Amino acid sequence: MDTSDDKYHLRCIELATKGMGNVAPNPLVGAVIVHDNTIIGEGYHNYFGGPHAEVNAINSVKNKDALKKSKLIVNLEPCSHYGKTPPCVDLIIENGIPEVIIGCVDPNPVVSGKGIDKLKKAGIKVSLTNDSSMIFLNRRFFTFQEKHRPYIILKWAETSDGFIDKIRDYNFELPEWLTDDYARLMVHKWRSEEQAILVGTNTVLYDNPHLTTRYFYGKNPIRMIIDRTLRLPSKLNVFDGSTPTVVFTEVKNVQNKNIKDLVYVNIDFEYLTYQIMEYCYNNNISSLIIEGGTMLIESFIKTNMWDEARIFTSDNLFGRGIVAPSISCQYSKLQKLSNSVLRYYFNHEWHELIKKIRL
Repeated sequence: MDTSDDKYHLRCIELATKGMGNVAPNPLVGAVIVHDNTIIGEGYHNYFGGPHAEVNAINSVKNKDALKKSKLIVNLEPCSHYGKTPPCVDLIIENGIPEVIIGCVDPNPVVSGKGIDKLKKAGIKVSLTNDSSMIFLNRRFFTFQEKHRPYIILKWAETSDGFIDKIRDYNFELPEWLTDDYARLMVHKWRSEEQAILVGTNTVLYDNPHLTTRYFYGKNPIRMIIDRTLRLPSKLNVFDGSTPTVVFTEVKNVQNKNIKDLVYVNIDFEYLTYQIMEYCYNNNISSLIIEGGTMLIESFIKTNMWDEARIFTSDNLFGRGIVAPSISCQYSKLQKLSNSVLRYYFNHEWHELIKKIRL
């Protein structure tokens, strides 16, 4: 892309992010239409099953005749197949748009390269920028398509001396918060952006969490609970029927306890992480945030099955307790909060990609 188009490139990304939490497992896509160096139309994919970004952008143009002398800039290759909506390339061709600038090729084999080929065969000038920022924007989608698993975010809070919790007795002692209200609001926003959230048995038993977005406007993630022997009592908050909940267990042929949207999935715990990933892929779950304890989080770290980690480090000192997970990776971003520091870590391939981003 010519450097003069950078502002349109940035606007595509800005538009695309508006669909966060609403379009998965589809990608985040924004599109702008430029005529005589002026944006005359723009749009984004705002909900799963709804019109795509290119469609919304074209529909927003008041003078359709101007499309024949315009260029369309979009962060991901336009689709060329019938899914929940008709192919975007057909609409682009029908409206006579002479030039299309594309941020990156769609990794979905149903689309990959086919949209670009169809546009070129129609005589449209097509430019492919292969911009790293466009790939990073859709890291959830790329991970799901290329690795056949969700994009995995690890999240925990730890004390300055490296503990995530004190030694507590079930039902006797509440957890000590390591973050403030602002950080908790941020975590609930994160939950609204991902499709599912995973925790282990002890987290549910000792903390009795809701695992919802009750402090932030947005969709609740699918709750995923590991309960090997089904020892969690049904009175706990995760069984309140407020949002779809999946329980992974080794117990076979479990009967639902008349709880709304509750599903039991039998797995082999020797292959715990892999079977959870298989379930997610088969059910179109393209992103997963893991808020479990040390044992669960480290099971994903040890198998190198993670993409991003978000770690709060508070000013608290416990002296002893449950040791926090250990991760060996450079952090890519640091954010200072009122009573803690938040560090963002990315697995190697994403860390390398971030270093290439111009933004």
